[in-house]
Amino acid sequence: MLGRMGRPVAPQPPLTSFTGRARGTALGALTALATLTLGAAACSSDDTSSATTTPKDSTTTVARPAASTVSALLALDRPIVLAHAGGDNTSPHDTPYGFNTSAALGVDALDMDVQLSSDGVLVVQHDATVDRTTEATGDVASMTYDQLHALDAGYWFTETCTCKDQPESAYLYRGVRTGAKPPPKGAEPDDFAITSFERIATDHPDFVLNVEIKGKAPAAIPAAAELARLTSTLHLTDRLVVTSFDDAVADAYSAAAPGVQITPGLGASTAYVLNGTLPPAGQKILQLPPSYENIEVVTPAMVAKTHADGLVLWVWPNDAEWETAEGYTKLLDMGVDGLNAADPGTAVKVVRARS
Repeated sequence: MLGRMGRPVAPQPPLTSFTGRARGTALGALTALATLTLGAAACSSDDTSSATTTPKDSTTTVARPAASTVSALLALDRPIVLAHAGGDNTSPHDTPYGFNTSAALGVDALDMDVQLSSDGVLVVQHDATVDRTTEATGDVASMTYDQLHALDAGYWFTETCTCKDQPESAYLYRGVRTGAKPPPKGAEPDDFAITSFERIATDHPDFVLNVEIKGKAPAAIPAAAELARLTSTLHLTDRLVVTSFDDAVADAYSAAAPGVQITPGLGASTAYVLNGTLPPAGQKILQLPPSYENIEVVTPAMVAKTHADGLVLWVWPNDAEWETAEGYTKLLDMGVDGLNAADPGTAVKVVRARS
């Protein structure tokens, strides 16, 4: 569930041919995924241009998705499209606006990241700090929900990046949260805030939610416990796919929320990719990047192996090269079962054109 990195990826030999040093490099590359932050590194320069841009209007008519439970989603006879962080190439990351817009585009599921505020609210937020996406700085874990919710989560979003080196006119949604700029048609200022997981789950009751618990054990165990509590109280057992890069966090959630589909964590996923070790029983949805640091992870041979092993493979493209119609098509041609797309509108069009 990581965002766009904007790095070109050169073709590499398939993982099935890795031995010795190459296998070690692959393991290191996959391990490094756990510590990545989304997007390009923020630049320090701020443009002082006074030009303004009107936000794009939002589509408000949302069709019911083709499947509203994980079992029904897996039974579809076509690849699915998930909106990575609400479609973070086309909308501010992990915001209600992004989820609403992606739902209206016809995605099959919504992908998000969660962690706890200082007062124990499970918030939808990827980074451990608010620095990259809002006007403020500070750790998420040190702020109350009200403090987080007051921030402008669209502050640094542009059509090409979430970054700090663009002219003022490039920041389409800056100020919508605070009322300095009118919201797009069909949207509200609150749609550009850091919000709670409970809101997204209740705003989109017909959608499967793909949820990554951020952080590592033991610090992230309380977030796993809170997600398990909400799974029960909101009756989400058949609507969630849950993962964490830390297997211990995923295992803690699974123990507290039996029946929810768990994606293997970093350790189990790496063991499968490198050694063919099957994930724990019941963990049938793999979520992998196509490649990382010039190492090919998803190949036709890997896709064929996952299917032969009775597994499902969802891919988060995670790179500018893959987050295009051509990139999505290449992945679908390999036979992947799902695209966790940062540009969900394009992904939906590509999948529909093949149906």
